[in-house]
Amino acid sequence: MKVRKSLLILSVISLFFVIAGTLSCQGRIEGSGGSIAPDFTLRDLNGNTFRFSDTKGKVVILDFWATWCPPCILELPHFQSLHEQYQDQGLLMVGISLDRGGVETVRSFVRANGITYTILIGGQKVTEAYGGIRGIPTTFVIDRRGRIVEKYVGYRSKEVFESAIKKLL
Repeated sequence: MKVRKSLLILSVISLFFVIAGTLSCQGRIEGSGGSIAPDFTLRDLNGNTFRFSDTKGKVVILDFWATWCPPCILELPHFQSLHEQYQDQGLLMVGISLDRGGVETVRSFVRANGITYTILIGGQKVTEAYGGIRGIPTTFVIDRRGRIVEKYVGYRSKEVFESAIKKLL
């Protein structure tokens, strides 16, 4: 009985954060359209170097997230599905983890959740380059020329991202 009550409380708390994050950040953030996405170099979960400048010619969904963030976790299956469905058409899905628990924490989470798209370990420098990430998830949709065409803060459905990328692929 105690376990059930604990799960119920955890579920209610998670739902609160999802609803609060979504309601406080409805719609896209204006002013992002057309600006060039800042270049950066980060390491992936295997220690390999990833340079954003190497993504030219691809449509990129760039997602700032963390393993402890309930709305972020809800979006991950959307991103995995979009990655699988559109990677052959030029979509590159990139997640930048803002976890402070280290690479192994993120690597374990990624494995456990079947994430196969690129995951990088971020920090202050990249968040500042993207305007100071004030809440997560924060997700950018970037066109083939490297221009930011959409910026979303808070949870969004798969359909929102799919609609944005279909125009660009």
